Amino acid sequence: MTDFEPDYVTLTTDGIAVSACQALLEDENDVCGYLLKIENNSAGKIQILGKDLNLTDDKGNSYVPSEPTFDGEILELNPGEYFEFEDFMPMFSSCAVLYGTCRIVEETTNRIHDIKIPVLQLVSNICSSAVLN
Repeated sequence: MTDFEPDYVTLTTDGIAVSACQALLEDENDVCGYLLKIENNSAGKIQILGKDLNLTDDKGNSYVPSEPTFDGEILELNPGEYFEFEDFMPMFSSCAVLYGTCRIVEETTNRIHDIKIPVLQLVSNICSSAVLN
């Protein structure tokens, strides 16, 4: 199999950059992996309270994961720090889109708001394997 080089898509809001890409999972045909990277490029410390994700496939089916946090953690990022998260969702179609938000708190202002996660196009592992071989 050819090495898979992920294509990140990035969206920056208020100095917080969220990047996402697909992750291929070996021998898994009914799930789709993804990577998220959250970078604090703002001037102040932030807390990441959780995420609200949605996967919608080309047949119109939607899946919303039940875990709103990053493995149960509330993360704190100082300026210049980043956090990477890898997970997977069920995928019973050839392609889908992943989208959503991360809820953060700006420490200096105590402001809570949502940062958009860039829309990520995903293809099933079956289609990815056929394209890469």
